[in-house]
Amino acid sequence: MRAAQVKAFGGPEVLATVELPEPVAGPGEVLIEVAHADTIFVETQVRSGHFRAYFPVEPPYVPGGGVAGTVAAVGAGVDAEWVGRRVTSFVTGSYAERVTAPATAPTPVPDGVDLRTAAALVHDGVTAAGLLERTAVGPGDRVLILGASGGMGTLLIQLARARGARVVAAARGTRKTALVRELGADAVVDVSEPDWVERARQALGRRPESTRAAGTGTEDATQAAPGTATEAAADVVLDGVGGDLGLAAFPLTADGGRFSAHGAPTGGFAPVDATEAERRGVTLFGIGDVQFGEAEARRLASHVLAEAAAGRLRPVIGARFPLTEAAAAHAAIEGREALGKVVLDV
Repeated sequence: MRAAQVKAFGGPEVLATVELPEPVAGPGEVLIEVAHADTIFVETQVRSGHFRAYFPVEPPYVPGGGVAGTVAAVGAGVDAEWVGRRVTSFVTGSYAERVTAPATAPTPVPDGVDLRTAAALVHDGVTAAGLLERTAVGPGDRVLILGASGGMGTLLIQLARARGARVVAAARGTRKTALVRELGADAVVDVSEPDWVERARQALGRRPESTRAAGTGTEDATQAAPGTATEAAADVVLDGVGGDLGLAAFPLTADGGRFSAHGAPTGGFAPVDATEAERRGVTLFGIGDVQFGEAEARRLASHVLAEAAAGRLRPVIGARFPLTEAAAAHAAIEGREALGKVVLDV
């Protein structure tokens, strides 16, 4: 069986295609023929040797944690009706042609959803849906999304809008800001602009009935009139970037609002002052708040897959690579040029 294996901690070049023994479904397990493997940014950080306190892996190892494919076999004690079913699943070592998983892990993929789309929802769909539940995003909430053009950010825009929220999307550069406009963000700010924080504040202060940019249906943050002190803030800030950018967004959170520091592609989570947050009544959320148990993860996966089947949720897949080019996939992820998700075609 072919797999992509991390030979040593280091750059993308440490990923190599290897032949490994065929996995066999043990008691209580299913064997999945992988069609597509999900990728997330943290996998590149773990490969580089970061976050070893949280991810205690040692090379050589097969990276990845999510797949979409077809159940090829089942182990003892597992209903044979699973065989032949299209599923998504969290697994250990997803960059491979075949993987095993507990029979309680897979989620059936509904008709009308292709397996590549399903793979793009394994991690980011579950996390996005769960994050919006955790932060209680609801109708009328003003939501600022950092990293809005990424795999999860693109889903957060759509899911938050479906909950009736007003979305201000922050992304970097013209290609990425154009994408988040297309996905339905109410206003867009470019974080490469030096005054992006003030533009975001102005955009957050706008009311839904405000003038919209001609022909886009989306407010142009550069034309936004300043709101009042009580209006120009976000009820919820969803920080998928971290570092200084996330820290700069924290003052945009309204007193009594919610701030989620769940992303760290910059190398660290936003170093928000917990004392200041408490003084202002801001509830802080972190990466631990989007770690879900098996049953909850399946519930969230079923939800986002159903939304995709109904045409209400569209994951953005910006790049695809064959399994044998996993190193190139990691290089693309780290280069940050791809829009949305990078998916491995197995």
